[in-house]
Amino acid sequence: MINFKNKPQYGFEDLLEIMDILRGENGCPWDREQTHESIRKNFIEEVYEACEAIDLKDNTLLCEELGDVLLQVVYHADMAEDEGAFDIGAVCDGVCRKLILRHPHIFGTVEAATSEEVLNNWDEIKRVEKGQKTYSDTVEQVAKSLPALMYAQKVQKKAKKAGFDWPDISGAFDKIDEEKRELMEAARGQGCCEEELGDLLFAVVNAARFLDLDAEEALTRASQKFVRRFSTMESMADRPLDELSLQEMECLWHKVKQAE
Repeated sequence: MINFKNKPQYGFEDLLEIMDILRGENGCPWDREQTHESIRKNFIEEVYEACEAIDLKDNTLLCEELGDVLLQVVYHADMAEDEGAFDIGAVCDGVCRKLILRHPHIFGTVEAATSEEVLNNWDEIKRVEKGQKTYSDTVEQVAKSLPALMYAQKVQKKAKKAGFDWPDISGAFDKIDEEKRELMEAARGQGCCEEELGDLLFAVVNAARFLDLDAEEALTRASQKFVRRFSTMESMADRPLDELSLQEMECLWHKVKQAE
């Protein structure tokens, strides 16, 4: 049993023991009730919080958030062990084997002098591992649980490997114009707005890919910029926003933009 009070520093084995205690017969009722499905969102939230710590360049926070991510890994592995599926040892074994297999330029005889060659080798090995015999296989096996913009960008990158892509960004821009017109027509009752909006967003993601930008990050930054400007606009107003006309708010908005 862990000496909870006097240990100067805990390690990975201690984390495993704590999890066993929490989910054990006399453990915490909440921890014992959880399933893979019930804490699925927790996993996602912890990863995003770790990403935010990276964006903030806050190493203290990053250390804490990585611990929370590790907790989720251990949690799922412990539940899987109870189910007789696998344990944390199998998780570690699997990822070690994957790293060795996918780095033949380090652990084998393959040569790869550039990052591009490394990624090409990685993708080819991955295709063999997962039994992806066609380009459609690679596209269809992109995780559908990814955020929508990230999913779209990854699907497009997979399709590009088959040569299904415009020769330059002008094709992506033309597609944006086309999809914008179709959305406007749908808004006038000449089509499905949801479908056309999706097509427009997909086209915008294509442009982001050509510009070597991450669409998900770009939209996040744009949203954060809106929040910042909206808050500043409200602080500049001489009365509550809902008492201002749209024209008055737009005037304040332009002042905020100019001040930046």
